[in-house]
Amino acid sequence: MVKQYLAMDAQGARVQYSDRKRLWWLLSLLYPLGPLVGMAACAWSGYELALALPIVVSHGLMPMLDYLSGEDENNPPEEVVPELDQDRYYRYLTWATVPLHFVALIASAWWVGEHAMSWGAIVLLAYVAGMHSGLGLNTGHELGHKYTRLEQWLARLVLAVPVYGHFTVEHGQGHHRWVATPEDHASARMGESIYRFALRELPGGVHRAWQIEKKRLQKAGQAVWGWHNTMLQSYAIAATLQLGLVLAFGWVMVPFLAIHNMVAWWQLTSANYVEHYGLLRERLASGQYETPKPHHSWNANHVVSNLSLFHLQRHSDHHAYPSRRYQSLRHFENLPQLPSGYFGMFPLAYIPPLWFKVMDPRLLALPHVRGDMRKVNIDPAHRDKLLQRYG
Repeated sequence: MVKQYLAMDAQGARVQYSDRKRLWWLLSLLYPLGPLVGMAACAWSGYELALALPIVVSHGLMPMLDYLSGEDENNPPEEVVPELDQDRYYRYLTWATVPLHFVALIASAWWVGEHAMSWGAIVLLAYVAGMHSGLGLNTGHELGHKYTRLEQWLARLVLAVPVYGHFTVEHGQGHHRWVATPEDHASARMGESIYRFALRELPGGVHRAWQIEKKRLQKAGQAVWGWHNTMLQSYAIAATLQLGLVLAFGWVMVPFLAIHNMVAWWQLTSANYVEHYGLLRERLASGQYETPKPHHSWNANHVVSNLSLFHLQRHSDHHAYPSRRYQSLRHFENLPQLPSGYFGMFPLAYIPPLWFKVMDPRLLALPHVRGDMRKVNIDPAHRDKLLQRYG
């Protein structure tokens, strides 16, 4: 499936490019089906603990494969990007991923509803299903940044699986505007643990999304509590889906879905936490913040995890150019670089002392920071302690 992209540069010279990862992008399509791997392992082995296999794959095997495969710093030439962006193969992958998220959740619910399981196994499968639905929000993230009617609707549809219908509104018009500033609840501050961060990130996201959508609807002369509200559209699909699962498989779905939803939300919180930790945009003389630059996001070029997440980890280029499609996202020199992909960074974030030990020195050593605490987004609750420690 090697395809050549051809263009001419400014001097009239021929530019040729082929995406060596073209076939491997199918990993992004397969990742949502992780819970089915656990159920197959359980059926084959007879052990309920086998349901945890997707956790081992995600947070054990994936970081190892990232380490072994190294980092990919290859960029497509800018001359071929327009043609590359128009290649519908890449769009079809994101579109096809949407129903797979529904398949994974419904299959997991069926497994719980139709099998005699211990409560521990039910909780385990709910966690696994939620973990994949949460990282599946990445599909909604990619689609939600595109401005075709189809992709906007697909984003709302896939966000219904983890009941996160506010995300597209909040992320595109809230987070991208305020990223890497103290005003952004989705940008983690230096010294702030992921648990403290979560307490302001989720409620802050829902509130800001509602205010943005309310303002849009009022400006258009439409009812806030009506079908034109894009958040309510997604939430209505979510309610139909999850109520349908309760009716189909019984009241055991109530705790199962509650755990699934919370774990899915936690996965997005984990991603938000690692993506902008401690980074700060400069406030200009006008009082406004500078335009988001690539160095206002933590980047990761690790091959396997990027192939599984539609290049989400090339987050620096994404924030500088939000509408750029995943296959065209670029690597830049001297960016804030994570030591591992997200599958390795999430567990690190769950142990705050270890996270701070690894990431705080890395943050202060960045070329645009160089130990200057005035260029860091610091948690006010820990400011004095951090200034005393690092000066």
